[in-house]
Amino acid sequence: MTESSHHENIELLTYSEVIDVKGFVGNFDVTIRMRPRSVDMSRCTGCGDCLTKCPAKVPSEADQGLGTRRAIYKPFSNAVPNVPVIDRDHCIYFTKGKCQICQKVCKAGAINYEQEETIRTEKFGAIIVATGFSLFDISKYGEYGGGRYKDVITGLQLERMIDPNGPTGGRLVRPSDGKPAKSVVFVQCVGSRDEVKGMAYCSKVCCMYTAKQAILLKDHFPETQSYVFYIDIRATGKNYEEFILRAQREYGVVYLRGRVSKIHDPGDKLEVYGADTLAGESVKINADLVVLASAMVPNPDARDLARMLNIPYDSYGFYSEIHPKLQPVESITRGMFIAGACTFPKDIPDSVMMGSAAAAKVCTLFAADELTVEPKLAEVAVDKCVGCFNCVDVCPYDAIQKDTVSGRNVARVIQTLCQGCGNCASTCRSGALDVKGFTDKAIYAQISAPFEADEEEENAYAGA
Repeated sequence: MTESSHHENIELLTYSEVIDVKGFVGNFDVTIRMRPRSVDMSRCTGCGDCLTKCPAKVPSEADQGLGTRRAIYKPFSNAVPNVPVIDRDHCIYFTKGKCQICQKVCKAGAINYEQEETIRTEKFGAIIVATGFSLFDISKYGEYGGGRYKDVITGLQLERMIDPNGPTGGRLVRPSDGKPAKSVVFVQCVGSRDEVKGMAYCSKVCCMYTAKQAILLKDHFPETQSYVFYIDIRATGKNYEEFILRAQREYGVVYLRGRVSKIHDPGDKLEVYGADTLAGESVKINADLVVLASAMVPNPDARDLARMLNIPYDSYGFYSEIHPKLQPVESITRGMFIAGACTFPKDIPDSVMMGSAAAAKVCTLFAADELTVEPKLAEVAVDKCVGCFNCVDVCPYDAIQKDTVSGRNVARVIQTLCQGCGNCASTCRSGALDVKGFTDKAIYAQISAPFEADEEEENAYAGA
């Protein structure tokens, strides 16, 4: 991240969002809203004095609510650029008109409460969309106590807890009282493979990161005993099955095939009630900590962004590629590529491969002197067009625009956007639109050609 921030050909626009995208491949006009961070990036030295003196504290998003952050903060310790931002919704100065401690302690004079948002429009030749993912809301599983019991956490919260730079300094503790946790129960498929409360799909990575976390706990806290309730182990990939077996054989992780029916908190330890279907018996485990492997879901604003970029998405909100095998990183809009978990849950190797593939596609696109497009593109016979613009309404690629020729309103096809689907040709009432190679004349000629050949053979046979 640090290397990219210092590269001469890379500009990072953090604390910003894309609000509009127009144009086509090689000529995208992207409008960006740069929100006011109330800190002058050109002056800030990243010393951190303001972070330690700010009196306002709120739950930390980076620590998944297990820790707190200040009203002036960096998203996480190694964030790039090394410049904080003021959360105006919780800053005492912005909410009550007093405080200004951060401005007083800043030796560089970087605090600027008067900073306003700016809008800028830039031109780009290609766009790569990598919006990531969010986690399923575990509070929908009331029987697990998610959101009610402090000692029932998600896998991502456990990841932050055992991080040396995390909210507990790398210690495995119960969030409720801070005591060391020695018995840990992992519950798989919380929100995944559940058509009633959650998502019907498998989130793919849960089996593997659960095994990884169970191994890490035993490595760093030898007295820890881990239990994993699972439906099926889906450890697809190179050496992944061996990794699961290693967790069981070398680290003593107990795998129980069955669902957890409920989790109860009597006040001391959590009582986990479930079943071991392989042994054919009910199971009750007293646990210090319960970790839920919650499903990976699209980000809440992923659909809005997809509509802005004209990228189709499925019923869950994951982006759709042109072809999952032949064109896995290309969208229907030429020059717009997709990577990472915005298309479906992916692990790190898959995300790296998609990112590399998308970058390679852009390099290939930019390396050519001219853009090569498919020959089957729509074309307009201007003399026939009556300007009804039904074609504009049905084009899924926004490839047809309204134009004026000799004072008449006519349709115009942007060839770099057109994919030759033919929707416009089938909708055009005046017959002004055709797809090259698929005109009525050409199709009728293809249909009649066999009969003409038969007639020629008959005439030749009769003449003989």
